[in-house]
Amino acid sequence: MEITSTGRRKTAAASVRMVAGSGKITVNGVAFEKYFETEALRGYIMQPLKVCNSETAFDISANIKGGGKAGQAGALRHGIARSLVKENEDFKPVLKDCGMLTRDAREKERKKSGQPGARKRFQFSKR
Repeated sequence: MEITSTGRRKTAAASVRMVAGSGKITVNGVAFEKYFETEALRGYIMQPLKVCNSETAFDISANIKGGGKAGQAGALRHGIARSLVKENEDFKPVLKDCGMLTRDAREKERKKSGQPGARKRFQFSKR
């Protein structure tokens, strides 16, 4: 049975397809290890699977659009966690306590017109 879900973070969105298998992960048609080079991002993405003891239970394929590598990693982690809950409702309290089902909604604040940045202001001159 195939389970699909969507994960989001910042401007990145990940469409995750999960099938019972051997633990193989592909991202945008590329091997997981090649797409995310750093060990920190790979560990971050694998957290929901480790918490649920499902590292080798599912084959995951994901399409990710937008954002940078860190935002994409967060979106993929969110999508995997949501897929695991669809697969087994017993995982929900564990994943929720670890904060993996919460969408990290922090986005870059827009630059305001007439100013150098989102919050930065030009130096005040009294005279």
